[in-house]
Amino acid sequence: MLDGAFATLIGCIDGRIQIPLNTWIKKTYQVSYVDTITEPGVDGLAGDPEHVQKIRNKAMISRDAHGSNLIVISGHHSCAANPGSAQDHIPQIRRWVELVHSWEWNVKVVGVWVNKDWEVEPIKMHTEKEM
Repeated sequence: MLDGAFATLIGCIDGRIQIPLNTWIKKTYQVSYVDTITEPGVDGLAGDPEHVQKIRNKAMISRDAHGSNLIVISGHHSCAANPGSAQDHIPQIRRWVELVHSWEWNVKVVGVWVNKDWEVEPIKMHTEKEM
């Protein structure tokens, strides 16, 4: 693990997903800490400019103050605030990944889905740039 290295997670407030996501991010990307930005059903909020701006401001703090160069966007099974199947959520997560890329922060951006078994599944993007 990179001692002191940070990543940023943009995810739902649901407590069931916090440990699986933090564990996966730390293991997969060899970081020590995960700054976590939460909103109920966040993956469904990419079209809401007010929420996007608030989340962007928080992510900027993680990037600037903690040097995070990885942003993970997540959605999950059985979301109370954003009900729907994986087929509903995955396009929303992809939209967030594209949105964060549009900020041109020179950070890695990854989308993930937390399935019904609370396992983290990376989402394949449509271009190599986002993979």
